[in-house]
Amino acid sequence: MAEVLALALPFFGVIFLGLGCGRLARIPESGLAWLSFFIIYVALPALFFSLVARTPFRELTNGTFIAATTLSTAACFALSLTVGLWLRRGNLPEATIAAILGSYSNVGYMGPGLTLGALGLGASVPTALIFVFDSLFFFTIVPIMMAIGGRDQRRLSATLLLVLRRVVTHPFNVATFLGVFAAYIEFQPPAAIEKTLEFLRNAAAPCALFTLGVSVALRPMERMQGEVPVLLLIKLVVHPALVWLVLTTIGGFEPVWIATAVLMASLPPALNAFIMAKQYETYVQGASGGVLIGTVVSVLTVTLMLYALQHDMLPHGLN
Repeated sequence: MAEVLALALPFFGVIFLGLGCGRLARIPESGLAWLSFFIIYVALPALFFSLVARTPFRELTNGTFIAATTLSTAACFALSLTVGLWLRRGNLPEATIAAILGSYSNVGYMGPGLTLGALGLGASVPTALIFVFDSLFFFTIVPIMMAIGGRDQRRLSATLLLVLRRVVTHPFNVATFLGVFAAYIEFQPPAAIEKTLEFLRNAAAPCALFTLGVSVALRPMERMQGEVPVLLLIKLVVHPALVWLVLTTIGGFEPVWIATAVLMASLPPALNAFIMAKQYETYVQGASGGVLIGTVVSVLTVTLMLYALQHDMLPHGLN
């Protein structure tokens, strides 16, 4: 257990360090702008490019794994959307943000550092694939749902073009696509470029986790919405259980790929839930409360998951 705590607590420690600084320091949220830019446009893209580029190309085209993990996320989104529509009295925009809380893992800020730290370099490819295709799913479904719900006043064709542009130009996706091309041509960067990439990818996790803590601290939460506990149950328990069930039922995956997918699914709700709530000006308090409480509760649930993975306690199937 000491080894698991030694792995998990630094990650959550940096988050709560950021949380404490965000509560105590009198610095406006705009002070995060350049650090956020560095994380989103420089450090994390360098990490994703490096992870993918050094991977044999054949491992990057595992369509069965991509379909299994993405459809599991979509199923949790649909379940959370149903809960949201029921408890938010049919309000589709609010239910959509609620569904993000129940299905969108913090795969950007927490995922790479935690999976690579716990499972080693064998987790790099499934981590990148889950990040890219989960992000593609949410970048596509959320604008469409908001257009249907009347929050986005653009025509559906304009919304679809916006979705395509965001998918193609998102820095994480661009870095991953470049990494895939580099893997295909077996590109080896010069020593100076490789050293620069190493500096940047080493900075990605601590900067991202600290920023996550500060961002959560600056979000208002006057009261917790009644559906948030149900959504967090789906996110922290149902989602990883479903991913495990689907992957072990299909079979044929390396154990480290299954472990990576389950660990990614067990992560707390992504900060993007709050960002999208602010963007569409709906369910802001619910999103901020869900991200904050989910992050706190995940200290226990993710630590238990790490313990289970480190000690090979997950069943290898239903039989």
